[in-house]
Amino acid sequence: MAAGALSMTALQNEVSSDALLARILASLDDDKAEDVVTIDLRGRSSVADYMVICSGRSSRQVGAIAEKLTERLKQEFGRSCKVEGKDQGDWVLIDASDVIVHVFRPEVREFYQLEKMWMPAGAGLTTRKA
Repeated sequence: MAAGALSMTALQNEVSSDALLARILASLDDDKAEDVVTIDLRGRSSVADYMVICSGRSSRQVGAIAEKLTERLKQEFGRSCKVEGKDQGDWVLIDASDVIVHVFRPEVREFYQLEKMWMPAGAGLTTRKA
């Protein structure tokens, strides 16, 4: 059993942050997440390489986006993500280690404005409209 755990850890370490980001973006697209923004944190944060911020139209959709994303990452990469806020459905944070994902209801996203906090001054946002 320890060997299985070791190989699972090795698999998690082999997944590049870029491959993980690509799969996360594909999952968000599949689930109709809106206003997807990717922020490159490399060299600016030791917590993660990327932050992804997106919106769902309702609390139910926010929860569903988060649920499907965590299921896909576990199934495809063997990666268990830490999730906060799923029960409320206003703001769900998914920690996929190298990529942090925030899924908001639009009103909550507008209130906190994480994009403005994390984007370097003068930088444009990388946004994908759904």
